[in-house]
Amino acid sequence: MPTAHEAETQHTGPEEADQPPSMSSHAAPPAAPSRNPCCLCWCCCCSCSWSEGRRQAWRPSGESKLQPLPSCEACTPSPEEVRTWAQSFDKLMHSPAGRSAFRAFLRTEYSEENMLFWLACEELKAEANQHVVDEKARLIYEDYVSILSPKEVSLDSRVREGINKKMQEPSAHTFDDAQLQIYTLMHRDSYPRFLGSPAYRSLLLQGGSQSSHEA
Repeated sequence: MPTAHEAETQHTGPEEADQPPSMSSHAAPPAAPSRNPCCLCWCCCCSCSWSEGRRQAWRPSGESKLQPLPSCEACTPSPEEVRTWAQSFDKLMHSPAGRSAFRAFLRTEYSEENMLFWLACEELKAEANQHVVDEKARLIYEDYVSILSPKEVSLDSRVREGINKKMQEPSAHTFDDAQLQIYTLMHRDSYPRFLGSPAYRSLLLQGGSQSSHEA
């Protein structure tokens, strides 16, 4: 049996050795909730509700020119007009029906954004209100120049750098160099394939059948 001294020692021994480790009284604060950044800079590298709201405010009127042309007598090309599209790319692009047919062809090649960008630049150059110019320039950059956009057009580094500088103070001609580069790309790359496509041959045949019926 333990002596009285040993029993006393066992009774008064440290009890903390048998206790689980205590938690610190200073609990760690909860992590701050993440916030979605709201970019108000011209580059618009991220989206926010403000940006989307302003985008929708402009798009209805801006995109009205970009939708497929309605089927009407004024928009139906004559046989002569269809044949002139093969004479030069300029004649094709100056024809509303020609642009519509060419845009439909670009869609089949997954490069419709080239035409959309070119048309957006044309609309921007016709704008005189500086506030609207700023807004449209920002949206064009966001849709067709930003590397984050799924509709980004192919521009070389020189032209892209020039746009970045001009976007500090946008004007109606901010994208002139880029528009010319995309125009040249469509002319040299897509236009020859369009002229050899079944879509264009079909338009020629339709024109021929119309001529025979009229005769």
